[in-house]
Amino acid sequence: MPIPDKIAAAKKINEFLQSIVTHGGLRLKYRIMVDPPIAEQRDWERPEILVDFAGPDSVLLLDRGGELLRSLELLTFEMLRLPSGEHEKISFDCQNQRSIRLQELRMAASVAAEKVRKTGTPYQFAPMSSRERRIVHLALRDEADLHTESEGEGMRRCLVVYPKDYKRAASNKPPGRTIP
Repeated sequence: MPIPDKIAAAKKINEFLQSIVTHGGLRLKYRIMVDPPIAEQRDWERPEILVDFAGPDSVLLLDRGGELLRSLELLTFEMLRLPSGEHEKISFDCQNQRSIRLQELRMAASVAAEKVRKTGTPYQFAPMSSRERRIVHLALRDEADLHTESEGEGMRRCLVVYPKDYKRAASNKPPGRTIP
């Protein structure tokens, strides 16, 4: 379901971020784009609202694997009272990190698919966010000989790639891990 009023949501995001940037003394600029034109990406990867950061303090957003950038994004979801199923509709980016991560996830999905085909055993990714799991699920959705499932709870939730007809005991956990 689309965000009902994207312009109003973008204005709220602007007010929220302006307050954080100003009070935090951060040397950051940001651009908020509604229905951004994003080259080469599939419709399911395209957010309805994209916030792109730049400036001298942008490296702070990307420290520790982009922890601060993701935190700002999460706080924005909370501020907008956006249900978790709708989080992929708003995306924050800095120094093209989003595009780089999408490529990494697609490549990891491809490598995992080949390992599963070669070994006939499931492949478990390290825990990742719901958005990243969704990207991997969708990257592999057209692979007729494979299926994917999210397993685990909370911060330990991960994605597993299975051969299509794989049978497992209820207590068995899939082997293997890869890049987050």
